[in-house]
Amino acid sequence: MDLEDRKLHSSSFGAAATAYAEHRPDYAQAALRWMLDLAPGTRVLDLGAGTGKLTATLIDLGVDVVAVEPDPQMLAELQRGLPGARALPGSAEQIPLPDASVDAVVAGNAMHWFDMAVAGPEIARVLAPGGVLAGLWNVIDDRVGWAAGLEQVSGPAAIGPRDTFGAWRAATAKLHLTRDGAPAGFGSPEQAEFPHGQRRTADSLVATLGTRAGMLVMPETDRAARLSEIRAYLAGRPETADGEFTLPMLTGVLRVRRT
Repeated sequence: MDLEDRKLHSSSFGAAATAYAEHRPDYAQAALRWMLDLAPGTRVLDLGAGTGKLTATLIDLGVDVVAVEPDPQMLAELQRGLPGARALPGSAEQIPLPDASVDAVVAGNAMHWFDMAVAGPEIARVLAPGGVLAGLWNVIDDRVGWAAGLEQVSGPAAIGPRDTFGAWRAATAKLHLTRDGAPAGFGSPEQAEFPHGQRRTADSLVATLGTRAGMLVMPETDRAARLSEIRAYLAGRPETADGEFTLPMLTGVLRVRRT
């Protein structure tokens, strides 16, 4: 995906902010503990915070968190849902915080949107010495048969390489580097997965997949057709045809330290 396409996809979420807040999953607390266990302290920046899915889990862990989000509609949804949270407008490329003011910078399903040629030095600037940068992705466990079938029916606009257990590591392993592969101020990456899950119905899972960037930028007729195909697949599977079920997921984490 080139820079212009990435900008188009990353700016698509605002119009779906309410649906995003309702349907996107939170993150496994074990994943958050692992990503922060090397941090020198508990001051955390949730960068590209969206509607606050990761912010809320960080608050539950008791860390000192500030959220930064560039999209006004997403930020407003975060402030509505978490009125006590400290939330600021800003971006990975222009962080509204002082030098060395946080011990960890974390990004939930957002790090792939960062322009690390600019964001890398900016993130390093706000990190304390030895601070941690971590990206998190909730990935579908495609070792489960019906979930693998869902990936095939949904297509990459809804379930891409970053969204599955089988492919997320390769798809994210170099996201701490600039686009040309140059270092951006961080050491070697570590990756790990942690069990997670989300209770869904067929309708709510269709709505969840409809909040993916690739789906949001589709022409409406194509988007409606794809969601109809997903709904038909879920209706035809015994695991998902009736009532609630658990969408099998893991929270994957990419962790690097500031050099």
